Amino acid sequence: MQFIVTGYDGTDDGALERRMNVREAHLNMASEMHESGKWLYAAAILNDEGKMCGSMIVCDFDSREALESEWLNREPYVTGDVWKTIEIRQAMVAPFCAPGSK
Repeated sequence: MQFIVTGYDGTDDGALERRMNVREAHLNMASEMHESGKWLYAAAILNDEGKMCGSMIVCDFDSREALESEWLNREPYVTGDVWKTIEIRQAMVAPFCAPGSK
């Protein structure tokens, strides 16, 4: 099953600092998830000043429960109190963008 996960950072004064404190750990996990085929695409969401304020990930897990247990429950942006709001929506990646397509 494919999902779009959108995480929105807090809006308090320490939000960007919390993000930057765990960003390397997040990118390490992102690499792990991408190499395993779980993450298909990802991007930082930028605010009007061009600063990171959230994230968007298109991913592929067997179920929502697998998404949460295999990734989200140990995601540094979750455990590091960066994302304050998380939206998870089931999605369908276009066939020409799906893993293994050419």
